[in-house]
Amino acid sequence: MAKEQHYIDFDEYIRQGEPAQREAAYAWSTAIGLQAVDGLTTSEYLNDLARRNIEGELTMDQVDTLLDSYYESKAAREAHDDDKNEADKASRNIKKILSVKTVDFTTNGFISLHRRIFEGVFKHAGQLRDYDITKKEWVLEGDTVNYLNWEDLRRALDYDIKQEREFSYKGLAQDDLIAHIASFVSGLWQIHAFGEGNTRTTAVFTIQYLRSIGFDVENDLFAKYSWYFRNALVRANYKNAVKGIDYSPIYLERFFRNLLLGEQWDLRECAA
Repeated sequence: MAKEQHYIDFDEYIRQGEPAQREAAYAWSTAIGLQAVDGLTTSEYLNDLARRNIEGELTMDQVDTLLDSYYESKAAREAHDDDKNEADKASRNIKKILSVKTVDFTTNGFISLHRRIFEGVFKHAGQLRDYDITKKEWVLEGDTVNYLNWEDLRRALDYDIKQEREFSYKGLAQDDLIAHIASFVSGLWQIHAFGEGNTRTTAVFTIQYLRSIGFDVENDLFAKYSWYFRNALVRANYKNAVKGIDYSPIYLERFFRNLLLGEQWDLRECAA
């Protein structure tokens, strides 16, 4: 019988914990929750380390040492070990990134962020893909988004990030603000610069950027609705004239309306 997943009540820490506990709980909940975009869950061991870090029992250096030793010393490999290793180490890395409120809002910063998230996980961490990709999407009944061809990846990243850096939000109505942010994030994700880990990298980059321009995003939306976030990105970038389906940014806009404006849109369904 499978072991029951160890549960951490992040909400309790975020609502009632000391400031350091609230910040740690937010970062851990987001880091762990984002693994769901690729159908991954963290191990019970990582969850326990996260709890002990939130409680102040372990520093992040100690978490690093214990987690790395745990995987190095596993004598018998079990089913899904590779998935757990990816989820655990990516979560650990994202937690450390979100604990430092800085962002390098450049193409190199975006590429470096992928390396920092997936260091020790992917051999190609921090490397732009050199091949074209398609991905069958459940939300599209097996169809794929048209991702950017690999030859134009850096040029597209340079353009999108430069355009956003020069954009002024001054005097922008709320609806226009949400639409603009959704459009920028959607376009950045559609580039799909890496072989794997694009949604997690885009999410963390988005959190860092929004915080850097004054938004408070320290809540549980990315943790609880990461799967919806990914499907919303898919729907914003999918068009099929034969099936009568047009690009649908409304689902992503609803996510950002909840995140930034405190609205209460239902974030459960965005199928084509």
